[in-house]
Amino acid sequence: MTRPAEHVPVAPLMSQIERDARADLRSRLVKHGVTAYSDERIFERVSALLHHASEGRDPNALLLPELLDDEGAWALEPNLTLSSHRASTGAAILFVKRRILLPLTRWLFEYSQDNFRRQDRLNRILLACIEELAIENARLRADLDARRT
Repeated sequence: MTRPAEHVPVAPLMSQIERDARADLRSRLVKHGVTAYSDERIFERVSALLHHASEGRDPNALLLPELLDDEGAWALEPNLTLSSHRASTGAAILFVKRRILLPLTRWLFEYSQDNFRRQDRLNRILLACIEELAIENARLRADLDARRT
């Protein structure tokens, strides 16, 4: 005779594991010189802010890039375009580049593409973090100004 499967509550266990992991991370950071994280509330606030900036919002919906005049000035554009300014020999040079040099360096280009994608994602997350900090600073400034009046 087999016993019916028992329902084991996993949520409390997972919460405890997450708390332990955060506490371990916080203690390692304090040990490595980030003394501000001695205060658990500061660590939790910074962690929540960074988590929200990296995963809780659309990294493409940012104010700072909208304020910049030219998106090309800050956005990574790793396009591989081949052209020549030579009128007479340009076609032959482009043929050699496309048929011989490009296949030889394709692996480097693909490797670079992955790095550019990772760097672009990191740039957007960092911009989101800066914007989150600016939003929080503006809220704190508004609260401070409201208390003064």
